[in-house]
Amino acid sequence: MAETIAVLSLKGGTGKTTTVRTLTDVFRRIGLDVLAIDLDPQGNLSDYFDVAPDATPTIADVLGGQAKAKAAAHGGVIPATPILAEVERTMSGKMGRELVLRKALKDVRKEHDLVLIDCPPALGLLTVNGLVAADWALVSSEAQYFALQGVEGALEVVEQAKEFYNPDLEWLGVVMNIADMRTVHSRDSYTALREHFGDHVFSTVIRASIAYAESAEKATSILDHRPDLGADYMALAAEVLERVGLDGWRRKLEPLLAGTAA
Repeated sequence: MAETIAVLSLKGGTGKTTTVRTLTDVFRRIGLDVLAIDLDPQGNLSDYFDVAPDATPTIADVLGGQAKAKAAAHGGVIPATPILAEVERTMSGKMGRELVLRKALKDVRKEHDLVLIDCPPALGLLTVNGLVAADWALVSSEAQYFALQGVEGALEVVEQAKEFYNPDLEWLGVVMNIADMRTVHSRDSYTALREHFGDHVFSTVIRASIAYAESAEKATSILDHRPDLGADYMALAAEVLERVGLDGWRRKLEPLLAGTAA
């Protein structure tokens, strides 16, 4: 069964979708079979992967019971469209609504090495479904004054999903995104996270850059658009693989890491 990681943040603009997109790229480049799932009605991950806007079926069809997850995968991505918001409202009146995605992914998880889920930046039924379907929860945090409160809020959701629906769910950690470590503010934000959450905070910090928006607009991975920035995600991917116990794949990443350090 594929290790499944839900990436979440309870506010927008934390680099969450870029994290899913780029980690998927890194993992695929070392040979892992990765399925990326866009669970956000905004569909930003789908756009980032350049999935056709009219591609069908989508995750909305999967959650609505009109399609199997395997049929909804387009180039290794199950896309989302704004209609997903309506499907979420429809799901809210059904029994077992928190388990819909988990059941839908049961078979397709057998066909991949990793599944990455881009949750919407809000506490709602879609986010809960993402967590209930996952083995791991990765929290994305912006390097801002209120980062600590944001992470604490996300962790409350993770703990509730674990307590009531998915006892096997584990917190993978928190990554600090969009950070300029040359500033006292970013350094203080990182220190506060470390003091509060200890080793759950990834050592890797993702640097802030307009290049991420440029690469998203071009539907091009940051690994190709700006390899120097892609090095941050190479390092983060190495930490993720180590934490989920995929040490063999972690070793396969070492030559790429060495290349970025050269």
